Amino acid sequence: MLNIVNISKSFGTQTLFSGVSFDVGARDRIAVIGPNGSGKTTLFQIITGSVSPDEGSVSMRKGTTVAYLEQDISPSSTQRLLDYAASASTRISGIAHRIDVIHQALAEDEDGEYSAKLLRELGELQSQFEAAGGYGSEHEARIVLSGLGFAESDFFRPLNEFSGGWLMRAALSRLLLLNPDLLLLDEPTNHLDLESFTWFENYLKSYQGAVLVTSHDRAFLNRAISKVLAIEQDRVVFHHGNYDSFVMAQQKEMKVREATAKRQEQKIKRETRFIERFRYKAPKAAQVQSRIKKLEKMERVAVPRATKKMHFSFPEAPRSGEEAIALKHIFKAYDANVVYQDLNLTLHRGDRVALVGPNGAGKTTLLRILAGVLAFEKGERKLGYNVATAYYAQYQLELLNLENNVLDELWSVASSEAEQTIRRILGGFLFSGDDVFKGVSVLSGGEKSRLAIARMLTQPANFLLMDEPTNHLDIASREVLTDALEAYRGTLCFITHDRTLIRQIANKIIEVRNGSIQVFPVDYDSYLYWKEHSTGESSEPAVYGKASAGKEVSAADALRRRKRAEGELRNKYYRERTPVKRRIAEIESELSQLELKFKETENLFADPNHYSDSAQVVKAVEQHHKLKQDIKLLTQEWERLYAKAETMERAFEEARGNIETEMETEGS
Repeated sequence: MLNIVNISKSFGTQTLFSGVSFDVGARDRIAVIGPNGSGKTTLFQIITGSVSPDEGSVSMRKGTTVAYLEQDISPSSTQRLLDYAASASTRISGIAHRIDVIHQALAEDEDGEYSAKLLRELGELQSQFEAAGGYGSEHEARIVLSGLGFAESDFFRPLNEFSGGWLMRAALSRLLLLNPDLLLLDEPTNHLDLESFTWFENYLKSYQGAVLVTSHDRAFLNRAISKVLAIEQDRVVFHHGNYDSFVMAQQKEMKVREATAKRQEQKIKRETRFIERFRYKAPKAAQVQSRIKKLEKMERVAVPRATKKMHFSFPEAPRSGEEAIALKHIFKAYDANVVYQDLNLTLHRGDRVALVGPNGAGKTTLLRILAGVLAFEKGERKLGYNVATAYYAQYQLELLNLENNVLDELWSVASSEAEQTIRRILGGFLFSGDDVFKGVSVLSGGEKSRLAIARMLTQPANFLLMDEPTNHLDIASREVLTDALEAYRGTLCFITHDRTLIRQIANKIIEVRNGSIQVFPVDYDSYLYWKEHSTGESSEPAVYGKASAGKEVSAADALRRRKRAEGELRNKYYRERTPVKRRIAEIESELSQLELKFKETENLFADPNHYSDSAQVVKAVEQHHKLKQDIKLLTQEWERLYAKAETMERAFEEARGNIETEMETEGS
């Protein structure tokens, strides 16, 4: 349906991608992934024709329809939401418009002069309208709008009353109803709540056309897509499978390449040392030349750059009491809109709470009350003993000092730390090298988010509250945040639409809905299981998900056993190898000294004055003979130990590979 051949695109001196080729079939689900600024949106614009590639071609089967959802949706008109969505098909909307015109004409034709002709045309248009699905378009629009989180009361509101996030949903509904052959979705999940997420995934599964989508949500990429196009810094990779499958394939490729490159490097070092040792020894000349030629012909193995991972230690925070915070009989309203009435909630030390529920349910209001940044009309907020809070929200990006560079901005809240420490922290949040001198004013949204999070996490707090911390973050940055929060040992309460983050971090779920909360003292998968299987008879969740939890524990156990086995093997290898390596180094040092003395003795024989003292000549001859013998014996020992070290290394690598194979077989 769509054929991309060898396309390249650059802006100035920056090359986004080059040599990109792939095909899109009629029912393909392809994720286009890569860091922010890698060229994902540009690729979509090339497909739609709004941007031209520098090289290559884009061809599409004749008659193929394409619809494109952009990241930014402009505020629209006073058109009603339902009309906007239902009129997605230009053919249906055109027929509907013509029917309205004829109705008006019939009403104005008092003499009936044109009535017969107009009625015949009206009948034909109504038949066309029905055949095109016009009478069902409003019903379908209601289904799609409801699935995307709109209430029935929203259907007749004008578009200009909705915020940017809801306008994005409206535009998405219109594209889905348009039902094109190829749907291009640029970050469609940015403004969906968890329930809309689930509906959208299921809708895409039954969608009859092809879908190309960019998203930083790892759970969505696992459930909704079957192929991955990854735009990386120095290459573009096309993979058949979901996101986790892609990551596993990349990790496997990286391990193979790293192991191959390591073995090759060690081999090169061995060959080089052999060449240097015997380059000028006549008996070894043939072997030396052979090894030189082998090195020249050897094709070097390149290792792709790995994704940077988080390496960050939280500042020590004081230990809090068992009870981190308690809300008692809270009443909160915005004018006549009552959000909470008699709200009671207690969080304990070590809780890692995810607030979930539909947009507008009051999650952010609850988080802000917990953080102490939002007043309430009645009730009590009581912090536990020794609790120190830190609050992250999107507006904090606006609090960054645009006059600072990245280094100075973090230093402004950690002035007692050394520059090396500040750089280490920034490195953990993907600011390395000269990046630390970039002005805050020129940072992207994702970079500002990372800096703001780093800014908050450097403060010694034992109670973190975070509102949508993953917004603007690409996958690598979300993994950085996940790593940081996994390392955190305080109390945590957060809101996010990133289900992978919830799944990996949360040990308690609080559902916010219709002004009330329900506490689920389980992980996210158990919460979902309860939601799916609940009969409504009990308000308390049973501890479901034992099978999946058991599987996770088994996987963790397997990983621990593998690490333990590898550790024992490595320790044994190092214990046995260390004395051999040490002796090899000693021999090489001794040989260097002996060969230097041997050369000095030979130089002595070349001096005619040396032969005037017969005693000195005899002594020199004996020394020469002894040096030659010592060099021979040490060289033989060096060769024997060198061969032994190689054998030990091969045995170690083989044993380690056997451990990995056994664990993978056990896991499957």
